[in-house]
Amino acid sequence: MSNLNFNAAEVEPQSEFTTLPAGEYMVMITGSEVKPTKNGTGQYLQTTLQVIDGHYKNRLIFDRINIQNANPTAQEIGQRALSALCHAVGHLQVKDSSELHHKPFIVRLSVRQDQQYGDSNEVKAYKSASGSTPTVSTRPAVSQPAQSTAQPTPAPANAAVNSAKPAWAR
Repeated sequence: MSNLNFNAAEVEPQSEFTTLPAGEYMVMITGSEVKPTKNGTGQYLQTTLQVIDGHYKNRLIFDRINIQNANPTAQEIGQRALSALCHAVGHLQVKDSSELHHKPFIVRLSVRQDQQYGDSNEVKAYKSASGSTPTVSTRPAVSQPAQSTAQPTPAPANAAVNSAKPAWAR
């Protein structure tokens, strides 16, 4: 047996993890680490982003940027994404990933649907806190179906979506 000395009545229970709705969020990096790729032939930068404004304030988003890869196309895509991130935070020469921490910027998220592992958020773009997009493309464009102007798709019943613009976007 282990002595816990814990009173669950004093702590709010953990809620179910849900993805954030697709859209733009003001964030800052609160943690980062360079890790080896699964096959060990490259490296990626894993970042923890914290939403700092709006309905989803304090929620976390996890992003991976491929920075070294045997596949030159994968490496170029990752390095362009890292460049866009550096431009978004206004820090163009980086020796240590911690230099990117605690600087507000905007990310555009999508929701990647996965039946096996569950849905997850994916960072599609980085913008400066003022909303300007870096001149460098972050990721290859993915064709999206045109959106109908008739009826918006309703959010799932368990999703708490705030339709009002966050303060930074007004």
